[in-house]
Amino acid sequence: MPCYRCGARQTDPVRGASPWQRGVREESQVLICPDCQRLHDLDLDSCGTCGSTALICRLGEVECRSCGAVRMARSDTPLGGSMAPPPGLSAEVEAALNRVLGRA
Repeated sequence: MPCYRCGARQTDPVRGASPWQRGVREESQVLICPDCQRLHDLDLDSCGTCGSTALICRLGEVECRSCGAVRMARSDTPLGGSMAPPPGLSAEVEAALNRVLGRA
């Protein structure tokens, strides 16, 4: 999954914690690259209880990692509450498979 702000792709991780951050935007899980994390206005969803943006989205629920509050994800969001693949992803995957498998 690419960075939701700049589209940078995450590379194979080195040992240790990933420098990429997870967040929730418009009820969908997103990744934020290290460069974009330096920006102050990431436009992420926040917890209705404590105001934190340390949220995770899974199985139709949004959970706050700061206070533990859990709520159902809305289904009326532009992405329908699900992760839609970014445009052009299928072409990138096909090109990568062709390189790996040695197809012309």
